[in-house]
Amino acid sequence: MYVCVCHGITDRQVREAIDRGARKLRDLREELGLCTDCGKCGPCARDLLQEAAPETDVPALGFPAMGAPQPAV
Repeated sequence: MYVCVCHGITDRQVREAIDRGARKLRDLREELGLCTDCGKCGPCARDLLQEAAPETDVPALGFPAMGAPQPAV
């Protein structure tokens, strides 16, 4: 399916970029050109990033992952 009609970018291309290390929308913008014209592809691209989160350790919504609390010393 097309994610970005302006640039003809498909979900497969976005997933491949994620597999190569894209972790944020900014990474997809730099690598593929997403969200550089009309921006309507942003929500779909974010969904694809979140789908990949468990497999690639991408923090949800771009917020840093919270680790287990550390005991005070």
